Amino acid sequence: MRPPPLWLLSLLLGGLGAAAPPPAPLIPYSSQDPDSRLAAPQHLELLLYNDEQILSWAPSPPSNDTRPVVYQVEYRYSTGSWTAFKGVNCTDITVTRCDFTGGGRLKGFPGLYSVLLRVRARQGERTSDWVTSTRFQRYCNVTVGPPKNISVTPGKGSLTLHFSPPFDVAREAGFEYRVRYWEKAGAQQVRGPFKKNSIVLDNLKPFRVYCLQTEAQLIVREKNICRPGLSLSNVSCHETAADASTSLQVILIPVGTFSLLLVLTGACFFLFLKYQSRVKYWFQAPPNIPEQIREYLKDPDQPILEALDKDSSPKDDAWDSVLIISSPEEEQDDLLQTL
Repeated sequence: MRPPPLWLLSLLLGGLGAAAPPPAPLIPYSSQDPDSRLAAPQHLELLLYNDEQILSWAPSPPSNDTRPVVYQVEYRYSTGSWTAFKGVNCTDITVTRCDFTGGGRLKGFPGLYSVLLRVRARQGERTSDWVTSTRFQRYCNVTVGPPKNISVTPGKGSLTLHFSPPFDVAREAGFEYRVRYWEKAGAQQVRGPFKKNSIVLDNLKPFRVYCLQTEAQLIVREKNICRPGLSLSNVSCHETAADASTSLQVILIPVGTFSLLLVLTGACFFLFLKYQSRVKYWFQAPPNIPEQIREYLKDPDQPILEALDKDSSPKDDAWDSVLIISSPEEEQDDLLQTL
């Protein structure tokens, strides 16, 4: 049997003098309209590089509401509940990024803890759905950069490197380092791994320029985790100093050269004194041909011989002095007279 219509019941009740029931309360339209919810943030990205731990996202699409949109970020460990950040400003922020290492007590998540992050937008009373990131562990997902504060000290046929680790780690983790080096226009070589922050590259050639690059790897021994460094340090070039043998050579070569020059100089002087006449004969000027003979050889038809005879004829006034030499018989007569 079908129930009577509502208007009939109302008429009957009104006729009987009973009070009509109060009207049903109106439900707000905003809670029924699915468009009243705010659009959720999009494209969550987590940056884990050395010490940096930053979550960023794309803002919610704009709407007709002119009120500012703020964002709330929460985190949760694998065995815990969702918690709002207290030491880092990641609650009701207008920027689309949350830096977990920006200060405060948190200073980033521990190395081997599994962490989840979620973000939602809020505009007045309107909120969006939570958007959750993928689970991560810092030591397993971090990007390891090169060592910091690198300094190089040239030595005797060596180069000594000093540097700092890319970032601080707990006791269960550490770093291993490798050095790539090459002589200019030479092949590249690699040394390592080294666990200390001081590396000596020895057995290098003295007075040569070597270029260097270093890289770091994160090692978690208990978990067998190795995060290789994805970036190398900037290239720096340095010249090696002289080793002990090279220094001795640098001293002995000038001394030996000077001593050899002294010996050669003394030997040349001794030979000159011993063979002085022969040396003079070797170095004397060749005889010159008289000018008249040279002209005759050029032109034999010239009467050069008659001119030579005239020039060579004796003249009375050509004698400068006369020397009288006595004969042996005269000397004997003088001697007998003396006796």
